[in-house]
Amino acid sequence: MKKAIIGKKLGMTQVFTPDGQVVPVTVIEAGPCFVVQKKSKAVDGYEAVQLGFGELARGQVNKPQSGHFQKAGLSPKKYLREFRLDDVAAYEVGQEIKVDIFAEGEWVDVTAKSKGKGFAGAIKRHGQGRGPETHGSKYHRGPGSLGSIDPARVFKGQTLPGRMGGKTVTVQKLQVVKVDADRNLLLVRGAVPGPRGGLVTVKDSVKAAQ
Repeated sequence: MKKAIIGKKLGMTQVFTPDGQVVPVTVIEAGPCFVVQKKSKAVDGYEAVQLGFGELARGQVNKPQSGHFQKAGLSPKKYLREFRLDDVAAYEVGQEIKVDIFAEGEWVDVTAKSKGKGFAGAIKRHGQGRGPETHGSKYHRGPGSLGSIDPARVFKGQTLPGRMGGKTVTVQKLQVVKVDADRNLLLVRGAVPGPRGGLVTVKDSVKAAQ
């Protein structure tokens, strides 16, 4: 991973290409982020950069957190994320990371927490078919057979009702359509997980580098 940034999903819209094609895009408020800490192999056993995003009042952090930010010479940040970048030495504590680290046409991976749907049945959660509606059938939206009888248990991975959504999801290889450095906006082609206002992390694409 060469570069990464933290942002907030603002919503979806569409833009037009020079030849008149409509492109659906997700608007992300990416940064500005600040380098809060650098992890090193000598001290931590691995190399990484800790970025902070979003502002917090000083009264909203406890003393250990306040000291963590004071050591970096920064005001308290709402979100902290670590990224194991290839060239950690190129970053300095307190450095500002803006959206202009990305350029139009680049490929990125976007990670966010998907929308929580609550408890859902097998039809909604896994796309199963329903039972017959007529001829006296009383089995309409059940999960179907749960497997053989002898084990007397349900095997792992069975498509059963349960909690749906609310998981960390990464959408790979999305193209950057536009970068607005003045307003810290990143327009990415296609959909991004999560609701409006949800936290997202944007990294250079793994698949595009292969």
